[in-house]
Order: sequence, then structure tokens, then C-alpha cells
Amino acid sequence: MNLSQETLRALPTSIQVPQYDRSALTPGIVHIGLGNFHRAHQAWYLHRLMQDGQAQDWAIIGAGVRAGDSAQRDRLKAQDYLTTLIELKPSETSAEVTGSMIDFVPVEEDNAALIAQMANPAIRIVSLTVTEGGYFIDPATKGFDNTHLDILHDAAHPATPKTAFGAMIAALRIRRDAGIGAFTCMSCDNLQGNGDILRQTVTSLARMGDSDLADWIETNCTFPNSMVDCIVPATGPNELKLAQSLGIDDASPVTHESFRQWVIEDKFCAGRPEWDKVGATFTDRVHDYEAMKIRVLNGGHQIVANAGEVLSIATIAECLAHDQIAAFFAKVARKEVVPHLAAVPSMVPTEYVELIKERFSNPRIVDTTRRVAFDGSSRHPGFVIPSIKDGIANGTSVSGLALAEAIWARMCAGHREDGSEIEANDPFWDDLNTVALDAKSSPEKWLSQRKYYGELVDNPLFAEAFASWLRMIWDQGVEAAIARYLRAE
Repeated sequence: MNLSQETLRALPTSIQVPQYDRSALTPGIVHIGLGNFHRAHQAWYLHRLMQDGQAQDWAIIGAGVRAGDSAQRDRLKAQDYLTTLIELKPSETSAEVTGSMIDFVPVEEDNAALIAQMANPAIRIVSLTVTEGGYFIDPATKGFDNTHLDILHDAAHPATPKTAFGAMIAALRIRRDAGIGAFTCMSCDNLQGNGDILRQTVTSLARMGDSDLADWIETNCTFPNSMVDCIVPATGPNELKLAQSLGIDDASPVTHESFRQWVIEDKFCAGRPEWDKVGATFTDRVHDYEAMKIRVLNGGHQIVANAGEVLSIATIAECLAHDQIAAFFAKVARKEVVPHLAAVPSMVPTEYVELIKERFSNPRIVDTTRRVAFDGSSRHPGFVIPSIKDGIANGTSVSGLALAEAIWARMCAGHREDGSEIEANDPFWDDLNTVALDAKSSPEKWLSQRKYYGELVDNPLFAEAFASWLRMIWDQGVEAAIARYLRAE
């Protein structure tokens, strides 16, 4: 049965559907980057509030700034912006249809429709999931990259921007000039201090063309930091068939694990939904939560996926079924990551490692090593290298983390140990591939990429460990290197 508002009541009774009147919902949020994660996470929390009769004036308007987002808009529009969420526990499958999204603005080259929607006084939050590498961060300085061609375009043509940030600034200019007031700018990407990073991007771009507007944004907008967590694979033919087997013909269903977490700073300049009533946590300790999650889960994902890719292992769950990779992740996390993390209410870091092992091991979550390994040039500096820097500073071992970096370098050489090709999997793949091949005979060439490693380039302890592991990987293979690490005290 094709999913639509009209067919909701005809779905199997085992499938939960919206109990609220969607025709009475009014918008309060524009979300840019409407992929699977947003629909399984932030949109779900809002849907749960609506199921309780709350937040009826906070409905979501979807948006995108890439040409490819038009196809997603068409799919969702055809089914009245409803989404089927399929929860995959190891021994149980359940589904619900969420309805907190009510529209998706047309995707246009000049972003005029998006700007107009964000300028609507009803919109009080603009949120984003645009990937970790989408914030125009200079990899060397961690400051704003004001040399990117899209940024230069937006600074020169503020009324017809290409980027989400340029569109936000254009809308904020309209609101300021009309006396409407600001909206909260909320990043939902896996970046430590994601609100601070979003503030840097928006205000720096605004200041390139209008310092008065930049000052107004800094004074009136808020940029809460947040930590988001739920493993959500990409949708492919298997997910479409699974939805159909449950009695729903959804053109864009979402599968996800049963775990969700959302930790947010309570800094909302124009109000917010009461997400805490349905499980979100508002706290001033977001940094501790996000450090634990980013370094163990997201960093662990890189450790596992890079090894799996080189060894031709297709999914994260299959990587955890590989005894050596599972033990490698566990040892690195316990010995080299956990010592630098603080406990948070109801969870200590060592227990969190066990939770992540369990979540990674769920065979129902078909999360590919390729998807998880994507964009290593953003994810290693954000998720893995901070633990290396803490280890160096605190005098703890970084041998396993150096091995993880050597495996990433081996992966970027572009072929697996069985000889099959690893297709381009990073925005900077050509550069990484060239350096990785050179590093086969000269490991120091990989570490010379100061934009990723910073001062670690000059640290002999890390550099020597990395070089030793990379030489061993090329001579004896990834499994032999991991085995050596696991045997070491």
C-alpha cells in the first residue's frame, strides 16, 4: 500500500501511526539536510511529543541546498512527507510512521524559497545535518575557511547564496530589517562543540560582507551545542523490501537501531519544543557527553571500518564478528581512549565501551564499512586524533591509535588485500590516494599532512609507532599488525 495521509488508517494495526491532526500542525523548524539520520532522530523526538498532544506549532519544514536533494523532496512529497521508521533489534522488528514533517521547500540554485521560509516569523529554529565536513573548517587551524569558492560566492552575492549558511544569513538579514527577531541555529552533526562551530561559520561568513549584520547575529542568535546518537544505515533495495514486507510501500523508509540519545544545551533564543519530556537531555555538560560518544562510537567506527574495508568485510556487524577487529576496538577504546574521558550521569566510560560493542554487533543493522569509512579526512581529525593528542599530553599509550591511523593510510592506497579496488570514498580522495601510495615506502609522507595531524607531525613517539605499523601492514598485512598489537602488554 502506497504510504500517504489517506492510507494511514488502512495500514496493518501493528504499525504505529500519527494520532494527531497533521492538517492542524503549523511550522516552527526548518531542517537543512534531510537525510535518514534526521528522520530517525530529531524528527522522531518531535513526533513523540506530537503523539502526546504537544508541540503542534513546531512542525518541520525540510530543506536541501544540493541539486540531489530534489529527488528526496519528490519522494517525500508524494507520500505527504510521512516516513516509515523500522526499528531493528537483534530478535525483533517493529515499525511506526512519523508525521512531524509537513513540507519540503523547493530546491533552487539561488535558495530563494529556502530563504523566504527561514524569514517566516513562525520559524524559530533552523537545524542542520550537513555532515562533519560541511562547515568550511580549515583543517590546519580549525578556523573558518574563507577561501572556499562557495564561500567567496556567498560573500559576493549574499542575496543568491549557494551554501546553507549563506541562506541562513540572508534570512536573518530579512528578519533583522523587518524587526522580526532571530532564530536559534542548531547543528545536529557529529562535531565536538557543533554549536560553536556553526556560530563560527555563520558569523565569519556574515562578517565577510556585513560586519553590522554579523554583530546582530552574534548578539541575537543562539547556537546550542548538542550530541546526537543513533545508528542509522543508508536506505537501499533491502530496506525498501523490508518496508513492503511490513505492508508499507514507502519510497524512502529508514531503518535504525533501538538506541537513541540527544543531549542539548538549553540555549534557544526563540523558544523550543519540550524534547526532554520524550527522552532528550538538557544540560550544561554537553562536552562530556559528546566527547564520550564521538571518541568511542565515532572514533570506534573509524577503527573498525577502515580495517574491515582493507580486509573486504562488508558491514560493521561483520567486523565485530571478526575476533581480531572486535578485540582491537575494545583494547584501543579501553586503554587509549577511555583514560581521557569523564563519566556522565548514569554512564561511566568503560560501561559505554561495552554498550558500543553491543550496538556495533547488531547483525540486523546493515551498516556498511564503506558508508562508515566515508570522509575520513574529516572524521579522523574529529574523532580519532584528539585521543592521540590527549595520550601524548598525558603520557599514556597511543600505539593502538597509531595503528588505526596506519590502517587508514593503507585503506587510502585504494585497494584491498584481496586486490579488489576501493573506490573513491573521500572528498579529498585523489590527494589521500597519492600520499598513501607514496607512504608505502616512506611512511613519514603520510604524517606530513599537517592539516590533519598538526603538531603530531613533530612528535617522535607517535611518528615512530605509526611508521612501524604501516611498514608491518604492507609487509605482513592488517591482521598480522592487529595480532601484534593485541599480544603487546
